[in-house]
Amino acid sequence: MMEHVTRDTRRSPQDLRPAPELDELDRRLLALLRENARMTNQALSEALGVAPSTCLARMKNLQRTGVIRRFTVEVEPRAIGRSIEALISVRLRPGARHLMSAFGEGLKSVPEVSQFFFLAGTDDFLIHVTARDTDHIRQFVLEHLSSNQAVAATQTSLVFEHVQGSVEP
Repeated sequence: MMEHVTRDTRRSPQDLRPAPELDELDRRLLALLRENARMTNQALSEALGVAPSTCLARMKNLQRTGVIRRFTVEVEPRAIGRSIEALISVRLRPGARHLMSAFGEGLKSVPEVSQFFFLAGTDDFLIHVTARDTDHIRQFVLEHLSSNQAVAATQTSLVFEHVQGSVEP
């Protein structure tokens, strides 16, 4: 079980732009970075068979155009004393829809929240949390969700296994 330490879940105006066209070199570069985002430019250029300056220019362009949004660290939850994960669906009250943005902003500062999704459909948010045990999850729900006047309902599902896929470029 790996935890993504990523807090910025908002989409920026850049996300609304059409996706840039990726050629084979860009795709190979992204595949290498997915395997090891800490590879040096020299190692990347050697693996791709291009000059370091070409590799660096490609990397900067992928970042500038928003293809690479950020570099993150994955932390093993058990290493920080969090041996259990849960997904919590949250539905806000119909009269509290204007508080959705503030609700999401508030989640960003809660240590148990590893990521969350703002949804279309019945539920408004899906929150991925890591915790020490089920009592810790219960306390999280009571303290951060049930006590919030904007929250109409929650549903907690324990995660038995967390497998992350990769997006093929």
